[in-house]
Amino acid sequence: MANQIVVFKLNNEDFCVDINQVIEIIRLQTIIKVPDAPSFVEGITNLRGTVIPIVDLKKRFKLPLSEKNDNNRIIVVNVTNKPVGFIVDSVTEVLHVDDSSIQEAPDIIKGIGKEYINSIINLNDRLIINLDLHKVLTEKEKKEIEEM
Repeated sequence: MANQIVVFKLNNEDFCVDINQVIEIIRLQTIIKVPDAPSFVEGITNLRGTVIPIVDLKKRFKLPLSEKNDNNRIIVVNVTNKPVGFIVDSVTEVLHVDDSSIQEAPDIIKGIGKEYINSIINLNDRLIINLDLHKVLTEKEKKEIEEM
């Protein structure tokens, strides 16, 4: 069975998410800072009349930060019945992946982010970390975002 994934970059590393988790992908737009928000929350933005919180995945994963540019995108996902946007460096492609290309994440990776790493996609010696964006935030963090 073929699975569809959305591939995106964080610091030149490939990550992906199952296309079924994605509501939409939008260009980076004006983000309003929110006082006392969790450190990885960039702020909020207006998406066609709906105010949504924006999470910087680099900050969430404690990766080196870089200047925002025209390639940045926001992947909008429904988290706890509320849309949340995740900033990524770029969205590069949508791929069809056969089950044979999907491998369980090695234990060493599982130790780092076992709660939100679904699997590793192995495509012609290209490794892509498959994330579950619903699980990137802890229950406590989801509650904090809901209260914003």
